[in-house]
Amino acid sequence: MNVLTEILAQARRTPHAAAVVQLDRDSTKPEAVAFTYQQLVAQARQLADVVARATPGSSRVGIVMGNSAEWVLADLALMIGERVEVPVPLAFSVDQARHLLQGCALVLTDEQGAHALQAWCHAGLALAADVRQVSALPGPVSPSTPSSTAGLAQDGVIKVIHTSGTTSQPKGVQIRRDGLGALVEALWQRAQPEDYQRYLVLVPFSLLIEQVTGLYMPLTSGGVVLLPPVSLAPLGSPGALAEDRLALIRQARPTAMTLTPALVEAIAQRADTCGPSMAERIEQLFGTPRLPLLAAGGGPVELDVLVRLQQLGIEVFQGYGLSENSSVATWNHRAANRLGTVGQALPHVALRLADDGELLVRSSSLFAGYTNEDPSSCAIDSDGWLHTGDLATIDPEGFVSIIGRKKTMIITANGRNVSPEWLEATYRQLPNVEHVIVFGDREAFMGGVFIIDAQADPAEVRERIRAFARSHLNEIERIQHPVLVVHSEEVMGRLFTVTGRPRRDQLSRFLQDSTARICA
Repeated sequence: MNVLTEILAQARRTPHAAAVVQLDRDSTKPEAVAFTYQQLVAQARQLADVVARATPGSSRVGIVMGNSAEWVLADLALMIGERVEVPVPLAFSVDQARHLLQGCALVLTDEQGAHALQAWCHAGLALAADVRQVSALPGPVSPSTPSSTAGLAQDGVIKVIHTSGTTSQPKGVQIRRDGLGALVEALWQRAQPEDYQRYLVLVPFSLLIEQVTGLYMPLTSGGVVLLPPVSLAPLGSPGALAEDRLALIRQARPTAMTLTPALVEAIAQRADTCGPSMAERIEQLFGTPRLPLLAAGGGPVELDVLVRLQQLGIEVFQGYGLSENSSVATWNHRAANRLGTVGQALPHVALRLADDGELLVRSSSLFAGYTNEDPSSCAIDSDGWLHTGDLATIDPEGFVSIIGRKKTMIITANGRNVSPEWLEATYRQLPNVEHVIVFGDREAFMGGVFIIDAQADPAEVRERIRAFARSHLNEIERIQHPVLVVHSEEVMGRLFTVTGRPRRDQLSRFLQDSTARICA
């Protein structure tokens, strides 16, 4: 599948159907159509012409934007114009932004992105590239056609997606046109055409998974992309709480969403308070009589949460992926959903386990290499297998369970192996515990930093951690002396990447810092 040609074909079939809708905080207002399919394609072609005049062929073009209609427009225009898209997360630091933008010939912004770019420049970012602010102007547009409408006649790199590594310079993962198409085609073999008729965007478009599920799945099937109110920050932004998005979900009446683990838990908690019948629960949660397709990724969801939701008639389909495979590699789906696993391989993906339990992936959607290497980089061996760095099990029916990261495996002074991800997810179940980083490599006992709610009583949280460990964990996994730190933006910035991965290499320095807000 060529994603671009499918979107162009859809625009010919349904030119006047809504492609992008901008929601408003006032739920009583009618939905505002930012673009019909005809308007989106026509304006994307015009923008592609502008980009073509400003940059040589195959240039890298940065996108510094929020979750806006302009983002959708720019993404499609760069496909049409055969330029390499470099999305820049607005939450990145000035150093990270500099690293991403240094090779770009042009930078496209929306209003929110322009403010972020200005802040980075005030903090020391020097840009050699030209900057153009994009405006989405719905309404009649001239039907100009650029020199290329097929969008990369030959396979090639169309995006550079930067993923968090172990250094301050994120890895640049080069995504191929044909790899992206193979993935979208495989996902359609697990989904139904009506699933993506109304997709609600909840996390930043700078994440590849949201581009795949939030743009290409709906736009290749005649669906509409639902954008949250402009003033509403995407999940993962400072202060953006999962439970605060429940009202938006009901307002949007989505047919599909990709959920974070925190949002799955928030839906489960709200479901417990809804009406007694399944129909009432679905209507009260999602504003529609049809249960949306609920996919979950980005981290493990507790099994008891998934079971509780299923018992209430709400199925959530966990999946697993990585940018090096253009995102999704395995996925549970309606015909095969095994709770507690991340599903079976997509049709275009082959899996196997190395001798040490590392998950290996081979597929037609693998990336074209990195723009820069990092200690956390994944290697592709001579037989074409991507070494993911994730430790997994695969049951006889092909369902995959991720049990930890190979490179972050903790080996205690007593020679015992502990997967930090699994242990962190386990401790994160506790009330008022928001994030956890465990440590203990070459040490006799495990330790852990617990980011707690600012309103919580540290003494109560500490005792709860110890009691939970005594009841549910073995002696090796118990953290007898938890370090409690009150949640703040500064702490999150120091200890976690923008995608939520722990900065384990910064932990020792943080614990030695006398200014850290460690609870007594």
